[in-house]
Amino acid sequence: MARLQILELPEGTGDDRPPFVLVVDECQPQRVVVGLDSSWQDHWQQLADKIGARGVIVTPDTINIPANDLTLTHVQEAADGGVIRLRVEPDLTGFTETVMTEVAKAEAEVARARGQGLR
Repeated sequence: MARLQILELPEGTGDDRPPFVLVVDECQPQRVVVGLDSSWQDHWQQLADKIGARGVIVTPDTINIPANDLTLTHVQEAADGGVIRLRVEPDLTGFTETVMTEVAKAEAEVARARGQGLR
């Protein structure tokens, strides 16, 4: 199943919020023909545009962005001189479904706009 990640970019002088790129990995790039002139649209790019991303990267490969690692490791010295390591991993159950629901809503809005002749 496709994974959505954010790759933060360096801030520029005129940026009111940090710029970012939407990264969709473990997913085949998809394009959809939307006009009689064979024009095409990429629904991932439409999503990126809607959320304010500077661009989108879609790849079937797995991309690991270190800044997105949510695993926390805490190291502490024990009273006996040993080391205690705690690893905390978040429970993101339901997160993928929530994101995919929002993607489906965005796709429905785009389809509705196309049906009304909006671009």
